[in-house]
Amino acid sequence: MNTFWQNVRYGIRLLVKSPGFAAIVILTLAIGIGTNTALFSVVNGVLLNPLPFTNPEQLVSLYARQAHFNTASISYPNFLDWQRENHSFSSMAAFRGDNFNLTGMGQPERVKVNMISATFFPILGVQPVLGRNFTEQEDQLGAAPVALISEGLWKRKFGASRDAVGRSIDLDATCYIVVGIIPASAMKTFKDNTDVYVPIAQWSEPLFRRRGVGMGMDAVGRLKPRVTLVQAKAEMEAIARHLAEIYPESNKDSGVALVSLKENVVGEIRPFLFVLLAAVGFVLLIACANVANLLLARSTGRMREFAIRTALGASRKRMVCQILTESVLLALAGGALGLLLAAWGTQAGIKALPDALPRAEEVHLDGRVLLFTFAASLLTGILFGLVPALKISGTRLQETLKEGGRGGSGTRHRTQGVIVALEVALASVLLAGAGLMIRSLAKLWDVDPGFDPQNVFTFGVAPSQQLGKTPAEVRANFRRLRDAMAAVPGVQAASLTMASTPMRGDSDIPLWLDNEAKPASNAEMKLSLFYAVQPDYLRLMKIPLKRGRFLEDADNEKASFVVVIDEDFARFFFGDSDPIGRHVNFDVLNTSAEIVGIVGHVKQWGLDENSSSPVHAQCYFAIDQIADPFVPLVARGFAAAVRADRPVLSEANALQQAAASVNSEIVVWGVRPMFDVIASQLTAKRFAMTSLGIFAALATMLACVGIYGVISYIAGQRTQEIGIRMAMGAERGDVLRLVLAEAGKMALVGVGIGLLGSFLLTRLMNSMLFGVSTHDPLTFLGVAVLLTLVALAACLMPARRATQVDPIVALRHE
Repeated sequence: MNTFWQNVRYGIRLLVKSPGFAAIVILTLAIGIGTNTALFSVVNGVLLNPLPFTNPEQLVSLYARQAHFNTASISYPNFLDWQRENHSFSSMAAFRGDNFNLTGMGQPERVKVNMISATFFPILGVQPVLGRNFTEQEDQLGAAPVALISEGLWKRKFGASRDAVGRSIDLDATCYIVVGIIPASAMKTFKDNTDVYVPIAQWSEPLFRRRGVGMGMDAVGRLKPRVTLVQAKAEMEAIARHLAEIYPESNKDSGVALVSLKENVVGEIRPFLFVLLAAVGFVLLIACANVANLLLARSTGRMREFAIRTALGASRKRMVCQILTESVLLALAGGALGLLLAAWGTQAGIKALPDALPRAEEVHLDGRVLLFTFAASLLTGILFGLVPALKISGTRLQETLKEGGRGGSGTRHRTQGVIVALEVALASVLLAGAGLMIRSLAKLWDVDPGFDPQNVFTFGVAPSQQLGKTPAEVRANFRRLRDAMAAVPGVQAASLTMASTPMRGDSDIPLWLDNEAKPASNAEMKLSLFYAVQPDYLRLMKIPLKRGRFLEDADNEKASFVVVIDEDFARFFFGDSDPIGRHVNFDVLNTSAEIVGIVGHVKQWGLDENSSSPVHAQCYFAIDQIADPFVPLVARGFAAAVRADRPVLSEANALQQAAASVNSEIVVWGVRPMFDVIASQLTAKRFAMTSLGIFAALATMLACVGIYGVISYIAGQRTQEIGIRMAMGAERGDVLRLVLAEAGKMALVGVGIGLLGSFLLTRLMNSMLFGVSTHDPLTFLGVAVLLTLVALAACLMPARRATQVDPIVALRHE
């Protein structure tokens, strides 16, 4: 122990005497360790930490499994049967999102609502800040309306008053009694901004209680102790088969999908994080290589010191321990600075890409991250200190004393060259990965989504009360709303919409064709996404009309039901035959519609939509032709879209005023450019591209610093040789080429090894790419050229400095 502290004190004195060297090493290590700490804190918060609920490993997400969808919404009658018949779950809860108008508390406001079972928050282990959760008696059709409100709404509307419990709020013209306040932290894990919770069983919509109709409802359950997910899946599948036997028309070929709640929350970000974790590991290796080279170069000046210490009786083990102690001290200092950089960089990254990460609010520097940083610093110190330690310990005493401390050997130069080549190789892999992601995103942005998003804005429209006493009045107000919005200055076209919104909705409808007998069950029917729109929708979205016509004002409730299909619908269901004039039967709507036109396909599932996407067929019908029983459901809240004459919609207030001219309590909410909707589909890929780009830039910078340092050192060590060459008649250009050739050789070897490694490792990114091969030649060629040029540029200054050597001075130096 005494020897250890002697090594520490001696190492500190040496570092204090070389502040410039210590600063460079610490900063280099801070970059490498800091990036690793930052990303590990993300992995720790997102993947490793348990969900902030009671016994989170028991929580499971439940979905219906259908022919076209592995995770579909659940019909409420099926959920009640699941809840009643299972023995694997101690409790189950259903939930579905909605939006209500909050009135009577100032300006009418559209609030996000979650309809939940009474068991929802007890399953999660969430207790209200004030008040209580729902009771089973309140979660029944016809029970008195009650509500739980979020802590945010409580503070915003009630000033955090404790007497908010027991007071009433008006939601969609219905009075609800507040029975509890849900803490703000409860739903952060789900990125949920719900304002109000109401009992799901109180919803009186007839379709909600129709078996086989999902209405956007999902479920969560808590497994009983010692019950595994595999056992629960087996039991739930047996229940699904039993229900299919009892209700074949709605449940045939349907099942149950179970996913651990944590896996469901994390989603598709897991592979991205693992790729990025490997990337920052490369950055740390490059930083280690850089520092190892610096220490190796510095050790040249200490050869005589160590030789003398050895001659005085110091063992090789003592020499190695001394060097490793110094390197660990540097690494710990670099780790401390890296920890500060990680704390700043992580939060900055999350703020820059707030939607990129699930559980982003749980990313912070906790004990596990601190332990990781310490371990990484310790291992890093040993790793970069090992090469110079072994080199020095292998030095022959007599030769070193005879050399008198003069320059390093060719072997040391080769060692440094190998290290630099390794740095370039690692940088090549990162640059190749970043290049592939950049090319992939560029390809995605070039994809035609099937419509023109330029200057298109979408938003929600919701009345607090019914838009009319009869379906006819409601339809008339639909048309008045469209006309009022279209009349707003700057608006070129407007349309109300319901169901699917491009890249946001996924409402599908079962159907069969006019030449087919009605299938015995929904599972045997064809499926199509549907859009309920108004006639200007085609002009607004600039969807190309392929054949026939689009919807017209004459397609109202008094006319025969018509439908417009997309080209995929025509190809899938009609093949080479002409669909115009044919009829489609819609089961839910209980009607038959004549096909009057064919339009282009919209990439509903995102720009990277492919053949594995669930449902491709699409159809359009007029909102005015929706049957009377469904009109009240549509009138509760719907979407709208407008095309403006400029990229920035300054008419949001004017749209609200236009809507208010039809109904004073209508709320226009969530105005959003269509370009933002498209961009949101690329959040995970943008996060990966940005992160890989930053890591690749850091790796390239560190590799360049390494090349610069080695070439500077080698040029300095070859001063006598250069002097002799110039004395013998060599030109400055010859010297320049000599030094650049040394750097070029290291760079080319590194690039070659790096591209070979990239060829093998980029296969892991296959699922992250679009329109680009993992072996894209353009990307690989660009990486090779870029790194070679950057490497040569990095050594240009020491090369030019070498050409300034005065032969007389160089020869006299010896």
